[in-house]
Amino acid sequence: MVSQSTSDVKSAVAPSRRRRLFILAICCTSLLLVSMDVTIVNVALPSIHRAFHASLDGLQWTLDAYTLVIACLLMLAGSSADRFGRKRVFLIGLVVFTAGSAMCAAAPSLGFLVAARIIQAIGGSMLNPVAMSIIRTVFDDPRERAQAIGIWGAVVGISSALGPVIGGILVDGPGWRFVFLVNVPIGIVALVLTKLYVPESRAPKARRFDPGGQVLVIIWLATLVYAIIEGARDGWTSGLILGSFAVALLSLVGLILYERRQDEPLLELRFFRSIPFASASLSAICSFAGLGGFLFLATLYLQSARGFSALHAGLYSLPMALTMIVLAPLSGRIVGGSGARWPLVFAGIFMAAGSLILLGLNLQTSVILLLVAYFLRGAGVGLVNPPISVIAVSGMPGSQAGVAGAIASTSRQIGFALGVAIVGAVSGGTETGSIGPSFAAATHAGWAVLSVLGFIVLVLGWISTTKRALDSAERTAKLFDGSDGK
Repeated sequence: MVSQSTSDVKSAVAPSRRRRLFILAICCTSLLLVSMDVTIVNVALPSIHRAFHASLDGLQWTLDAYTLVIACLLMLAGSSADRFGRKRVFLIGLVVFTAGSAMCAAAPSLGFLVAARIIQAIGGSMLNPVAMSIIRTVFDDPRERAQAIGIWGAVVGISSALGPVIGGILVDGPGWRFVFLVNVPIGIVALVLTKLYVPESRAPKARRFDPGGQVLVIIWLATLVYAIIEGARDGWTSGLILGSFAVALLSLVGLILYERRQDEPLLELRFFRSIPFASASLSAICSFAGLGGFLFLATLYLQSARGFSALHAGLYSLPMALTMIVLAPLSGRIVGGSGARWPLVFAGIFMAAGSLILLGLNLQTSVILLLVAYFLRGAGVGLVNPPISVIAVSGMPGSQAGVAGAIASTSRQIGFALGVAIVGAVSGGTETGSIGPSFAAATHAGWAVLSVLGFIVLVLGWISTTKRALDSAERTAKLFDGSDGK
């Protein structure tokens, strides 16, 4: 078993540079599918609201059913890929994601749509962390690998920003169902190319499954997000909501205690002894909570409060998309050349500023101010993604690539789910009729929350790049040198 796995790893680093770049493009295509699907649906929310008479919390679940399931299963997918083969798990993920997308397009009700989103997410969970570990294995030169991961991180932000634009074109054109249907042909092409060109690889020593840790992760995230989303409707002091928060807290404590006793845990807690890794994970949560919350509030404001069309609303995100396209690759080069400090610090500044200027949002807010907010948000996300991705896997041994990449991707998805849940909870009621002109004033508390998240990223960017932090990363890496013991 070990000798076979070792040969698999060697074959994964053999391709020529041209083929390595082609493999990178295939992996980025999967990321484009999964990441864009998070944001492209935002523009379709008002249309889904009208089609199914959905309430605000129903719309939140349309987004969070997807991101929550991905967050719950990413680490399992990463370790499964290391055991059974990264190409094999990647192919299964493409099939399931594509099938789930077709089901979403055919959904006859909101409940069916949410269920289909869960199927989509199961497939999506097998794509991003597995693709990152493929990249980590194929690009064996550290500098080339950092650049490849930088491109990977850039695609995260670019796809997130392009989603609203493409979604607007589809919603105003053939209809909101094509927001999901567009994934089907892309998924099929990615499936064929992966089968033909991506080499198989496995970890030299496969990790054991951790069903106890997996169950605790699902309970923790599901009860936490449920309590935040439904608290505004059921009452924050209701027995159900307080009970959900209590279960979430107990599950988190239980997860930490349980994983500390496992030889090969689902959640490798030793990674978090590295201050840069822990800071990058928290930065990912905060930055993507900010992105998810920003897009959720801005989309409903533009379409439901201001009465803009889906395409008109989607075009407002163009400054975000263009800024990410320019800054994300630049950030990757800066990280590869001089470290992650300044990309992270300036990312926090831009994200905080982009929300602060919207604290007084109303129906007469100028177009220029809105575009500046999108520009600042795009600058922040464009700068933050490459350092998060590079820190997550750089310095980790190949045998831990799947797990490390999965934790980074999980942090992003947890952040997006929490961002949508939190800003929805603080932005008013959940009744169908609340999504209208009055929604503009209801967003003010949400912008304040998003500003705080930006400041947290700024602080973490500085802390994570001090000498003490870098020394902790070196000590953490030594924990995995030649031994899996604790």
